[in-house]
Amino acid sequence: MTNTRTFHLPKMHFSWLHGAVLLCFVVLSVGFAIYGQILAMPPPLTTAIGACFLAGMALIWRDISNKIKGENRTLGSLCSQYIAVKAVGWLGRRQRRKLEADTLKVKQVQEETLLKRLRKNSDTYYGQQYDFNSIKDTEGFRVRHPLTTYGHYRELISRIAAGEEKVIIAEKPLILAMTSGTSGPSAMLLSTKDTNTEFFLQGVTVCLDAMRQAFPGSDSLQRTTKFFYTPTYRQSEAGILIGPNSSTPASSRHMLNLYTTPAPAFEVHSEKDTLYLHLLFALKDPSVGTLESNFASTVFYAFTALQDRWQELVDDIEQGKISSALSLDPKVRASLEALMKPEPQRAAQLRAHFQEGFRGIAKRLWPQLNLVLAVDSGSNQIYGEMLRETYCKGVPFYSPFYAATEGLIGVNLWPHESNRRYLLCLRSMFCEFLPESCLEVETPQTLLMEEVKEGESYELVITNASGLFRYRIGDIVKVVGFHNHCPIVEFQYRRGQMLNVRGEKVSEALFLGALKKAVAQWPGAQLVDYSCAESGILGDLIGGSDPHYQVFIELKGVRNLTEEQRYKLDICLQQDSAVYKSFRIKGSIGPMRVQLVAEGAFKELRRQMMAYTSTSPNTFKMHRVLRRKEYANFLLGKTVS
Repeated sequence: MTNTRTFHLPKMHFSWLHGAVLLCFVVLSVGFAIYGQILAMPPPLTTAIGACFLAGMALIWRDISNKIKGENRTLGSLCSQYIAVKAVGWLGRRQRRKLEADTLKVKQVQEETLLKRLRKNSDTYYGQQYDFNSIKDTEGFRVRHPLTTYGHYRELISRIAAGEEKVIIAEKPLILAMTSGTSGPSAMLLSTKDTNTEFFLQGVTVCLDAMRQAFPGSDSLQRTTKFFYTPTYRQSEAGILIGPNSSTPASSRHMLNLYTTPAPAFEVHSEKDTLYLHLLFALKDPSVGTLESNFASTVFYAFTALQDRWQELVDDIEQGKISSALSLDPKVRASLEALMKPEPQRAAQLRAHFQEGFRGIAKRLWPQLNLVLAVDSGSNQIYGEMLRETYCKGVPFYSPFYAATEGLIGVNLWPHESNRRYLLCLRSMFCEFLPESCLEVETPQTLLMEEVKEGESYELVITNASGLFRYRIGDIVKVVGFHNHCPIVEFQYRRGQMLNVRGEKVSEALFLGALKKAVAQWPGAQLVDYSCAESGILGDLIGGSDPHYQVFIELKGVRNLTEEQRYKLDICLQQDSAVYKSFRIKGSIGPMRVQLVAEGAFKELRRQMMAYTSTSPNTFKMHRVLRRKEYANFLLGKTVS
């Protein structure tokens, strides 16, 4: 599940059980077909086999009835969910066994993965340019093909967008996927059927298997509240969709009956109104089992909206209506209101829960809540921490994937561990590693999986199923161990999200660690959000001075900080970064300026950023280092002292 890029949770067209739905219908159809054949047999056989068949069906029904069920579920939705879960469970166990076997022969599997990519695309313009047919092994590939960045592909992807075929990949892409632009300009990448299939088989099924082993309560027939939104797409000249490459309601339409939000709500394009509907129908169901989203930030924003609007939501539940404040198409409103009925008893329960306060509210609203499924590391770490300390106190979190627009990178097989670790997926990408000390070298030498060392950090270089070859994705990971012979990594930082006014290179993780230490020394303060800017992008707005960091912080619990308290942050960073400290002592970097911003400033900044980049709420990540002057100016205008 990076962003930061930490764990670019699935930027793929999939849902948790997407792909298994067809299996549901196949299994049901086969079952009825078998029963029909039984009835056509001679009477003695019909009686014996029919009895066995019905006994088997009775056992299945008993298993279904013994699992926790959501309220107001139809028999069809329960059966389809049950069969889907069983099918994906079987797939997950099978894929996990394959993964375990692969980790014993890392070099062989990686070379197979690479050669499969090259053979499939050997007849393209690009494959002929680099003579893929002549490449026989990993060493030959690294000799023939250079390391690349996005600029290497920009013109080629433009040709694909215009309709030219077999430029980089053999097939037509499903979508031209836009990256979120957290650490630089948004890039347009290709997404293919192979990428999505790999994500489902090697990622979704394996992580569901790990999740059900770690959280047995999740193996139930409860509904999930999934906070996801219908994004806006445009089309290229050739009619290929351009937009975010993430799980959407449209890509999960066969599974919408597993979610608390009814299908008509996803025809609403306003994020604010869709979120209201997510919350409304979740509150109506006291047996919700999972809260799910790509990122913990989305879940956090949902709970802050709940805190702001709970009275309006409870009134709607009590009266069996939908707030007139929502701007809904009349047909959509009619469809949704047909699902509403007055529920004064549930409304009274909800009021009592809200009046107790919001610490631990999730577990009171939904007593059978099993977990929160979302990325809560990297740039989402602070949101995960706030959720665990307040709204979701007592609820476990699981961050399943390390993924990106480029595809699936790793899976988290250790759900209970607080440090999010990911086993690299050997058949999803061919991976190379640039040592952290060589990032600025003009022609650096890469290492392969079997050559990396525990405790060392590297930039990932990937060759994927979507036409990227030896591509530097900009993620720095640390090898923290091995599972058999396969590396296990922790995400460290994005190269584009480093503070660097004098060559000091302060990463997001390093800065956040210092910030958390400083906040702990500000009595009563709770960190809500933050971003930094290098003084150079602000120019005359802040007056002439040595290069320094402008730090914008939103806090709860305090209204102001003394200059001494603000300076604590500078001291904490000096303690954690010897390089930063040396520049501060020499005076070549000035003291950082800590600016407190008004409540809600980062929510407003988020809206502005999404509007500017056309980023979907499903994939948005707050920029920890602001590279656009207008974003820094906006926060300067929101300072409170």
